[in-house]
Amino acid sequence: MRASPAQIRSRRQAINSRIQSEQPRPPQRHQARLLWVWAVLVFGLVGLAARLVYLQVDQGPRLKAKAKAQQMTQLSPHLSRHPIVDRNGLILAKDEPVFRLFVHPFLFKTSGAEIAKALSPIVDRTPADLEKTFKTQKSGISIARGLTEEQATKIRKLWLDGVELTSGWQRIYPQQKLTSNIVGYVNADGQGQAGVEYSQQPTLLAKPPQAFVSRQASQAFLPKYFPEQPLSTRDRTLRLTVDLRLQRAARAALQKQLTKFRARRGTLIVMDVHDGSLRALASEPTFNPERFYEEESSLFKNWAVSDLYEPGSTFKPINVAIALDAGSIKATDRFQDADQIKIGGWPIGNYDGKGRGVLSVTQVLENSSNVGMVRIMERVQRSTYYEFLKKMGIGEITGTDLAFETPGQFKRKQQFLDYAIEPATTAFGQGFSVTPIQMAQLHSAIANGGELVTPHVTAGLQDNAQKTVKTLDLIKPRRIFTEETADQVRKMMGSVVANGTGKAARIPGYRLGGKTGTAQKASGGRYRNGKVTSFVSLFPLEKPQYVVMAVIDEPTAANAFGSTTAAPAVKAVIESLIAIDGIPPSHPQEVTSPTASPEEEE
Repeated sequence: MRASPAQIRSRRQAINSRIQSEQPRPPQRHQARLLWVWAVLVFGLVGLAARLVYLQVDQGPRLKAKAKAQQMTQLSPHLSRHPIVDRNGLILAKDEPVFRLFVHPFLFKTSGAEIAKALSPIVDRTPADLEKTFKTQKSGISIARGLTEEQATKIRKLWLDGVELTSGWQRIYPQQKLTSNIVGYVNADGQGQAGVEYSQQPTLLAKPPQAFVSRQASQAFLPKYFPEQPLSTRDRTLRLTVDLRLQRAARAALQKQLTKFRARRGTLIVMDVHDGSLRALASEPTFNPERFYEEESSLFKNWAVSDLYEPGSTFKPINVAIALDAGSIKATDRFQDADQIKIGGWPIGNYDGKGRGVLSVTQVLENSSNVGMVRIMERVQRSTYYEFLKKMGIGEITGTDLAFETPGQFKRKQQFLDYAIEPATTAFGQGFSVTPIQMAQLHSAIANGGELVTPHVTAGLQDNAQKTVKTLDLIKPRRIFTEETADQVRKMMGSVVANGTGKAARIPGYRLGGKTGTAQKASGGRYRNGKVTSFVSLFPLEKPQYVVMAVIDEPTAANAFGSTTAAPAVKAVIESLIAIDGIPPSHPQEVTSPTASPEEEE
């Protein structure tokens, strides 16, 4: 008899109930164990949460910096230099990006001939030459260096496999030869070797800021943070006192006279008499600073600062100022001018061998009389004369900021005192040596009322707002003549241009003072046929602002004197100064009237 469904369910419930009743209950220790496991898990979670709070809140900044240090790397500071500009902000020197081209032939996906043909017009090498170079090795072949950004862009647009461009920086000089004697150049290692690049290197090489770039895991740089220009060049500029317009005029005038008289070299200086700043300083021959490695090393030094010469008659106004300031003569005194005299057994004569009788001090300068100057300086005690010369800095440097300045040469005091010929030759500017820049400095003291200022070309280091943040530590001006003495000599120099040997420098409507010079060159203790001609001018005469001086070394053409070689160059530069500075004429009737001339008015 089969059981009913209800009976089956009842049996199942009875069996389950019996099974459950027969299972043993867990002992008490098992419950405690479970409780401990639960407690450990809870405390672990609490500790983990506390650790996360500690790392995220308390240690967050430190860990962030540590991670950044692992991901970022510091760039080695590039030896970048501040730009150099003229007084008007025109670029004279700056760092510019350049590129170097490498090829890796094992990566070429086209033939070497096709790649050579594509690169040839850009790098200025023949396809055959490039193909030959490609075969020298499998990778890392240098093809060209010093490529411009324009050339690099053309190469990138070719999309050639196995072609690599690396970037760097180089110093460029947009004015090239025009200012190379002032600015100088840097070598392949970025070190200044001449001019302002050398003398102002500590200023130009300001300490660059730290720069970091991000790296990938492969150590490759990420371009996002890479600097787009050289470090430390973005907010400083070295400004010079030079005016490019005047520099260009000075160089052109100098080159013209050097060519005309077939001279070895020359220099032309324009100096502000009140502060010593140089508006122009041209020296020829000169060099290309971007290709210095092709030039003669003798050209790297600016001979206006580094080479000595005997100034000759341009020193006569300085001697007159010494005699006046010492009280040994008066401006109204007169002196006998003979064709020749003997001093200490040595003959001294005038350049033309002529004597002109009794001359005033002004006439001695007008006629550039050697004999007259000897007679004037005989009135000054030798010891007093010597001390004046030393006080003016003869035999020393001026302290200019231009590189490689050479101190002048002068006799020992006892020799000067014991031998009459020494002060006699010094009277007409021979027997000692100075640099052209020192002669400009001495004449600035005549022009500005008696103070010696320091010649310089550096105006200072400026920020983006053109505010000067660093200046030169120049020698302070010092008085060497009284204002009365300087004024008297200045008027005499005006008469030299109006009536004497400086007539070639006259400019209608304007007055200027000046003095010519023609000196024999000494070699091995003897004078030889070579000579140095020069002309120095004070302008404007009524209230001088500038000393303009030209020196022509070893002119070989006929009729070569200071009045013919140097004076015309000075005149041309002063005419440029008039136009650039807008200087009005002091005698406008000479400019407006075609019949008027300086001779007629004087």
